[in-house]
Amino acid sequence: MALPKLPTRKLGKNGPQVTALGYGTMGLSAFYGTPKPDEERYAVLDHVYKSGDLFWDTADIYGDSEDLLGRWFKRNPGARENIFLATKFANYVDPKTGERQIHNEPDYIRKAVDKSLKRLGIDQIDLYYCHRIQADQPIEVTVKVMKELQDAGKIKYLGLSECSADTLRRACKVAHIDAVQMEYSPFSLEIEEFGLLEACRELGVATVAYSPLGRGFLTGSVQSPADFEEGDFRKFMPRFSPENFPKNLKLVEDLKTLAHEKGCTAGQLVLAFLIAQGDDIIPIPGTTKIKNFDENLDALKVKITKEDLEKIRKAIKATQVIGSRYPPNGTKGLLVDTVPLEEWSKTHPGE
Repeated sequence: MALPKLPTRKLGKNGPQVTALGYGTMGLSAFYGTPKPDEERYAVLDHVYKSGDLFWDTADIYGDSEDLLGRWFKRNPGARENIFLATKFANYVDPKTGERQIHNEPDYIRKAVDKSLKRLGIDQIDLYYCHRIQADQPIEVTVKVMKELQDAGKIKYLGLSECSADTLRRACKVAHIDAVQMEYSPFSLEIEEFGLLEACRELGVATVAYSPLGRGFLTGSVQSPADFEEGDFRKFMPRFSPENFPKNLKLVEDLKTLAHEKGCTAGQLVLAFLIAQGDDIIPIPGTTKIKNFDENLDALKVKITKEDLEKIRKAIKATQVIGSRYPPNGTKGLLVDTVPLEEWSKTHPGE
């Protein structure tokens, strides 16, 4: 089957061309309420594949996501070769306590990659991210193991998520980091504000923008916390609290107005805005609905002018986003700096 050819972007200075708008699979399996039956989820993946969107993103913490993709690959012989697949390690939930932990220890990483390969039913992961960074272990130790896995052929390209600019620079001295995944949208501009985007460009690292639609908020499809079903993790995020939600709607309404003037939806405007930030930005919106996926993909057809950019930036500046991106226990894992290697080595001789 000949697949449509969508626009592509280079994944950092050493990486391949990947679809300019990727697909995040998280919502199919976790965090946004009860997952749909397998056949419905397969139908979504079938549609995404047939659209020509071939940059797929998952993680070992996304419920049964890796298993689901592994089953889908078995159902679709030959499809794996066309898809550029990213997955991640480091987030761990203790089965006894339910406590979420971050693990970057070398043995943990080696076991995690083997488990992901087995669940996915593949021989090599295209892009392997450290999903969250363990602050009390030097990033040099983490990346050294990732490079070891790359040299062994288990992974092709290396990624970090929610790192600081300093952490990225240190990491790149051990091995080139091909992509940094960060939450990035008009709702979340930390990557610009803390110098990380500048560091990515300085080092030739692509930026993969997760939650580019503000977890659906910026589409205007949710108007109240009451719209979130039971089990939806947005219920626990400060910026979606009953108190903060209506205050943050101002930005949504302003974007909807600009989108109407542009002749597109608010979601398409936001995705096109991110794409227009540079050829190194690759948003990966996720959805469980084919209709929403098609709408997102059509953002590739929306051309953002300099005047449009100025209007959108003005709307962003006019709104103060209220509430943090994650609850307190999740916030500590964002834009992480790690302990210096020299300091750590004093208490870990020979490691």
